[in-house]
Amino acid sequence: MPVMGNSLRAAALLAFVVISVLVSLLISSVQQFGAKIAHFPNATAGGDEEEFASLHRALIYQVNERRKEIIPLLLSHDKEKGLSAESRYSSQLYQSFKSNVDYSLWNEITDGSRKAHMDEMGCESLVDVRAVDILGSGYTKLVLKVVLPGDQPVALKLVNDQGTDMEKCVEDFKDPHGCHELVSYKLKKEIVLLQRLQHPNIIRLRGHCMGDAAGGGGGGRVTVILEQGNPLQMIQLLQSPWEDRFRVCLDLVRLLHFLSRSPLGSVALLDFQPRQFVTVSGELKLTDLDDASMEEPACQADADCTLQFPHRNFTLPCSARGVCEGLNEKRNIYNAYRYFFTYLLPHQAPPGLTHLVDHIMNSTGELRADINQTLEAFERVLLLYKSGLHLDNLPPSIIRDYTVMRGMGTSGDVEYRCWPSYSHRGCVLSVHGAREAALICNSHSQCTSFSLSGQKTWTGRLLASFRSSFSHLVPDGTSEVYLRKAKPPETATV
Repeated sequence: MPVMGNSLRAAALLAFVVISVLVSLLISSVQQFGAKIAHFPNATAGGDEEEFASLHRALIYQVNERRKEIIPLLLSHDKEKGLSAESRYSSQLYQSFKSNVDYSLWNEITDGSRKAHMDEMGCESLVDVRAVDILGSGYTKLVLKVVLPGDQPVALKLVNDQGTDMEKCVEDFKDPHGCHELVSYKLKKEIVLLQRLQHPNIIRLRGHCMGDAAGGGGGGRVTVILEQGNPLQMIQLLQSPWEDRFRVCLDLVRLLHFLSRSPLGSVALLDFQPRQFVTVSGELKLTDLDDASMEEPACQADADCTLQFPHRNFTLPCSARGVCEGLNEKRNIYNAYRYFFTYLLPHQAPPGLTHLVDHIMNSTGELRADINQTLEAFERVLLLYKSGLHLDNLPPSIIRDYTVMRGMGTSGDVEYRCWPSYSHRGCVLSVHGAREAALICNSHSQCTSFSLSGQKTWTGRLLASFRSSFSHLVPDGTSEVYLRKAKPPETATV
């Protein structure tokens, strides 16, 4: 009993510490927000002052609710394993809790008081910016494709003043300036998440501005400066070679593996849609984080841990500590399966890899594999594909039907189209080497020759050009031409 009593007292002390810190931060936030509201135009002209005061209090409450969402993100996530409940909730956590709160980051997202890091861009970077295009717009945000001085292409995220969130807020609270402050908290939350969750498959935060280009300061527009990517076009991706489609799925699995054990804990992407992703030089990157959840749901029974999808439901066990452990990870895996794997993985997979691809589809579609097993399966497919081990059944003699001319290229080509090709004008496919290219050429009735150059794909595989004929050979030190030998005419038998 004394041990349990000490544990309860320690837990109560920690709860008191947490509440104290939250209250101090929120009091500071209310003061800052109140100071900003004081400078807003008088919204009570011709209206009822008491009604406006009530709306004003309700708006401040909503702002503070948004701030509560951000405060936990300022804490370092405790990922130590094997600690007892008593040690995790000891009174010594008081100082460590206070030190784990990034107050400088809190000040930065509330009033822009901290200077940007040396390698980041700030408000001064937005002077003389040149807008190029609108990359996207939604309920909350507007994304612009812009060029900064020095021809630096970046993407800017801003509050969409004509968006649904702003329109609804102004309708409810009659205060455009206060509503801009409220809606901007999705951007501020995203800034914190991008700083906390840094990964090759998450869009890079180049910097941000908490004011205007002229003088900065917290009273102006919130602008997030990101590396520029191309919106993911699923229709275009469906017409791409299997290798590029596999890359998107592999990048996604690597991202989900990171999110399952991120510095903030297990992260679920609640708005899991292809539109939340972009590509940068062919690499998939998550670009929208404001709808991410860092909390595993609490539960009392297994029924509380149900994942519901349009055509399938899954129920996970409720853990002994009353948490649906692994629910975020499983949600991400199944969404990856239904939005990406289903469309991109099976179609035109190399014959030597189809059994592994089928295994991935079955294990993720039935949620039988965790993210570690899923990543391991993807990495195995990549290893076999890059090494050419999936082509072991190709006979070496297949290349004997071709005459090779090294250091030569072709001119006056007569090309034909194949699908999917890396070139819209001809037939260009990736191969591990000459044997695989010969196999492909043999399967195309139009093909009489193919060339290999030093050009490679992201996996290191060679690009091979297939053609029906050419007029003559030309010297080319980086190319090899393989010409199919003419078969001798068959002798008629009497």
